[in-house]
Amino acid sequence: MDFSTSERVKSFQGLVREFMRREVHPLEQRFRHGGFAAILPELRLVREKARETGLFAAHMPPEYGGAHLPLTEFAHLSEELGKSPLGHYCFNVQAPDIGNMELILEHGTEEQKERWLGPLSRGEIRSCFTMTEPEFAGSNPVWMGTSALKDGGEYVIRGHKWFASSADGAAFAVCMAVTNPAEKDPYKRASMIIVPTGTPGFELIGNISVMGHRGSDWQSHGEVMYHGARVPLANLLGPEGGGFVLAQHRLGPGRIHHCMRWIGICERAFDILCTHAATRQLAPGDLLGSRQMVQQWIAESRAEIDQARLLVLHAAWKIEREGAPAARQEISIIKFTVARTLQRVLDRAIQALGALGMTDDTPLAFWFAHERAGRIYDGADEVHISSVAKRILAGYAKGRGQA
Repeated sequence: MDFSTSERVKSFQGLVREFMRREVHPLEQRFRHGGFAAILPELRLVREKARETGLFAAHMPPEYGGAHLPLTEFAHLSEELGKSPLGHYCFNVQAPDIGNMELILEHGTEEQKERWLGPLSRGEIRSCFTMTEPEFAGSNPVWMGTSALKDGGEYVIRGHKWFASSADGAAFAVCMAVTNPAEKDPYKRASMIIVPTGTPGFELIGNISVMGHRGSDWQSHGEVMYHGARVPLANLLGPEGGGFVLAQHRLGPGRIHHCMRWIGICERAFDILCTHAATRQLAPGDLLGSRQMVQQWIAESRAEIDQARLLVLHAAWKIEREGAPAARQEISIIKFTVARTLQRVLDRAIQALGALGMTDDTPLAFWFAHERAGRIYDGADEVHISSVAKRILAGYAKGRGQA
């Protein structure tokens, strides 16, 4: 594996850092105090400027306006954008839209691409993904109650979903529903179906209050009911019964996106920590950074961030060369490792800043609240840890060891 940074990556890193400093960071404090709606007009202008950088929807091919960055290069972009809560949205690579773009690009029909993918990649509409259900364990993706039964030329969808991120204001949902209930293989019972949110029978009950905030628009997590919503059979995304496989294809690169965004957050928190330690006086001439405990926080954070980045880049490298199924173990390892690294780095930065760290004058408190979910969504830490251990032990049981 080549650890050098390509000239293209170095070039866009500098471009994006300057863009973020000039256009995005000044909006953050108003965002933290007033939410997404408070800065939406300015965000629209920033998105137009981001389009001019050539990195808008950078994961997409040129025919959809993107730069078609490979996953290892996009990982570096995701880190830079992750240094602000607004970065990914400004460049139209925010979840869940980025995952839905990748799904439709790879598995959608030409009609689906024209109707949904084009506007989504251009930033004209938003989308959501409805899979998790309150009545069933989210850690078991093959156990769900939402059904999509055929009636003539339509699917009739009934079910209850929640934590549908960005459902508020989305133009369509990708719905995971059971289409083949009699199938013996539980991994082949569900399908993915595109459902326009204006469809009769699709109801956004409301935004779930998370850490004291319900959010709005892109920064929200919706509760959704499907009351017999009818959509054409042509809205099936990929093969019938292929929902689980598509979900895994979506989540593999998606975990790279999340993990590199978290590393961006870590870098911003680390910068805040070090700046404060180097300048904060506890008494005349007595700097906070002179304390051995603070020095330990700095050294450990630096080491853990660098370790995490290398793990993620290795996982992205393996996905590019062998595909997501071959990198299952690496993907699981980065998911729980980087999520925990993020929590530790944020906690140290807040502790170093003291009371200031608890205020909304820095982004630390926002991230501490909103990113705690990173150890839960896309597979809880415990699920990934168990999965990694089982695969390792299975190799030893067969006499292969770690080979």
